[in-house]
Order: sequence, then structure tokens, then C-alpha cells
Amino acid sequence: MSEASWSDTTKTPAIDWSISAGLENVARGGQDIAEVTNLDGAVRAWLALDQEHQKEARLTIEYPILLDGVAMSHFSGLTIAALAEHLPPETSRA
Repeated sequence: MSEASWSDTTKTPAIDWSISAGLENVARGGQDIAEVTNLDGAVRAWLALDQEHQKEARLTIEYPILLDGVAMSHFSGLTIAALAEHLPPETSRA
């Protein structure tokens, strides 16, 4: 009988950064309008916010992903920051 082992890849398997995501509670042009984009774009937009807006922002994704062993589909504050740690390097866009 073999023992199960938990590694970082089993706790947070490959993330599909192309899934739909909505970034909410962020003022845009004087209005609070949700930005709907892919997960990669939403997390990068969150990283560009000032600290106060980062705290207020909410991120909702198309379907749950495993992040540190927990299935999640809604993120805020520190959980968005934890997700951002897994972002792939930005590719150059032509």
C-alpha cells in the first residue's frame, strides 16, 4: 500500500487562466462596473489597483479551481493575492 503525498502541484494544479472572470467593486470612470474578462486579465487588473481598491475588489470565476487544496470560485483581498502568486509570466502581445 502506498501513502498519498501532497505537493504544491496537487494542492494547486494547473490553473486555466483563460476561464471567464468578473472583477467587481472597483470604480471605473466614476461608476462601479464589473469588468468581465479572463482570469489572467482580471488578476493582472487587480494587481494594478491601489491597496485600498484591492481590499474592496471581488473576483468571481466561471467554475471553481483548486487553490492551496481548497476549491474556490470567489476571491477577495488576500485570496486574490494568493492566486496572483500563480500567474504565468506575461507573454508579449503583437
